[in-house]
Amino acid sequence: MSRLQAEHLYKVFGRRPDDAVRKLEGGADRDELRAEGTTAAVIDASFTVEPGEIFVVMGLSGSGKSTLLRMLNGLLEPTAGRVLFDGEDITHLSARDLREVRSKKISMVFQHFALFPHRSVLENAAYGLEVQGVPKAERLKRATEALELCGLKGWEKSWPDELSGGMQQRVGLARALATDADLLLMDESFSALDPLIRRDMQDQLLELQKTLKKTIVFITHDLNEAMRLGDQIAVMRDGRIVQTGTGEDILVRPANDYVRRFVEDVDRARVLTAGSIMEKAAGDELDTTKDGEEPASVTAETPVVDLFASFAEDGVAEIAVTDEGGDLIGVVQRDSMLAALSDEAQLDDSDVQAETDASPEDAVPAQRSDAEAVKTDA
Repeated sequence: MSRLQAEHLYKVFGRRPDDAVRKLEGGADRDELRAEGTTAAVIDASFTVEPGEIFVVMGLSGSGKSTLLRMLNGLLEPTAGRVLFDGEDITHLSARDLREVRSKKISMVFQHFALFPHRSVLENAAYGLEVQGVPKAERLKRATEALELCGLKGWEKSWPDELSGGMQQRVGLARALATDADLLLMDESFSALDPLIRRDMQDQLLELQKTLKKTIVFITHDLNEAMRLGDQIAVMRDGRIVQTGTGEDILVRPANDYVRRFVEDVDRARVLTAGSIMEKAAGDELDTTKDGEEPASVTAETPVVDLFASFAEDGVAEIAVTDEGGDLIGVVQRDSMLAALSDEAQLDDSDVQAETDASPEDAVPAQRSDAEAVKTDA
């Protein structure tokens, strides 16, 4: 299976990079090296991406995330460390073998679409297969199928400048999917899009992933995007990975003050799940009914945002959490849910007194900085 492993990766630009790595290993920091005319872009980065997982690397500009991505497919050679894909060390491949890996096993989706203006949508989607030497009939067939997967059926003969930004990005995604590569590398792929189109592309990727189950490394500076897409998230700062974990891990258990400040404005209701805040069931009895009605129930993966409508019902104080087979595994209590959402902000009971037909967006309390109280209009 397509497991990706990065082991103690360093990338240093400037004079005597090997000496710089030794200094970094000995405790030197970026500023010391910069004073000597050397830039440490990535410092001792290690992680594993499991098959079928979306691994998001996030950080501010200059944190080293794009440099890290380019080492994963050999566009940049690490100063130290290695990259393993399917157990093969791609950092020590010959130039010819590396080109073979990049053309067949690894595809990249760029931020600015990188489409050829003189080629049709179909020809752009088929370009990776053309590089591989796939016969024309087969590559056009596979490109057509990829475009349909990305919602572009009927646009095959159009030119790139006839498409919106979001549609152009779909062509770039289709080009990557057409090669059937095991690993997709996505470098700020949605950041150039308008917010609504960006969310549509996130939806598209998540929907495709349910079927295709690709191994994906996704680079972003947007925390909400990272939380929405990532099975695992690595937070980078000054070239180092400072924390790796699920969105819930990073939100609930930040590794340091930097990560804590980074996540303080995240909408916790959309990241936390029922399973993360439930109390394990002690038995089969659950007091969630009123007047003999069946108790409300959700699965462990249900986002907390989806619990508000149930809690808005009169008399509902807790909700059952079940496994895939429908067996009871825990309960979410109304008070414990509010406590989980109020890490930095104070919530009051009015936050969940929504009408029963209110949308989840209407029922979710706004998350603000700790300088403000969360308050909803009566």
